[in-house]
Amino acid sequence: MKKLYLNTGGFNAIFNNLKDSFNAELITNNNEYNLIIKSKWAKGTISGVCFENKMSHMHFDLVFNEDITLSVEAFKSAPILFAYCENGNLSHSFGANGEKKSIKKNQTGVLSNTSVINSVLYFESHKHIQFSLIGMPTTGGEGDQNFEMITQLKKRFMNESGNYIYTGSESLKVIQKWQELKTLPQQGIVRNLIKKLILKEIIEMEIAQHSYNYMSTFDPIVNLAARQINEIKRISHMNISEVINAAGLASRHYLPRIFKEKYHLSYKPFNQKLAS
Repeated sequence: MKKLYLNTGGFNAIFNNLKDSFNAELITNNNEYNLIIKSKWAKGTISGVCFENKMSHMHFDLVFNEDITLSVEAFKSAPILFAYCENGNLSHSFGANGEKKSIKKNQTGVLSNTSVINSVLYFESHKHIQFSLIGMPTTGGEGDQNFEMITQLKKRFMNESGNYIYTGSESLKVIQKWQELKTLPQQGIVRNLIKKLILKEIIEMEIAQHSYNYMSTFDPIVNLAARQINEIKRISHMNISEVINAAGLASRHYLPRIFKEKYHLSYKPFNQKLAS
């Protein structure tokens, strides 16, 4: 088994590190990177782009000639990573002795690691692997245009231990967005603008999807309708949207949709009904 190490940092540093690890050819054009690998370790490509807000996208299309482990350095300002496995099987653990979790074909996953323990990726030999990663930084301040999204990302995909990983079943809507990336023009400013929009859509859809795990927050509110009238009056001054925000659900763009899909009505009339 071949063991490789990746010292993280800027996007340029990551690709140069990969270039050295795989003895590959690196082609750069503005903020786009294309790594062509034809070595004894592997064959294929690793491509990526980094946008002005530091959001990044990487795509891996590789066949390894032997089993490979790639240990990725952990650091406090590490981005949250959204993964999609298009082909093959991708395994991960926190540390060499940590529990392994896998993302299989047409599955997605979310990873954050701000601890001192490295993330370890495992690749099997002679098996075609294709997967993509979106990296979203979480260091923006209140003036950042992505501040609301960053706040939601931290609530959903970070914990006190510093290690978070989720691997889920197929999500058709999210996968369709990932596959849209493959249909974009090969180059040009328009391509990058559209790609940036699609990547942000994927992140927002992941936030919304994971917010459904917290829908039990609404159950006490709905159950009040079956309780005593004085209990309903007690909360009648509350605004449903304020309750939702306090619970830390998805951005306000998704609030009406989440509530409607859960209870089949808009939360505005529902709030008026409580107050009546």
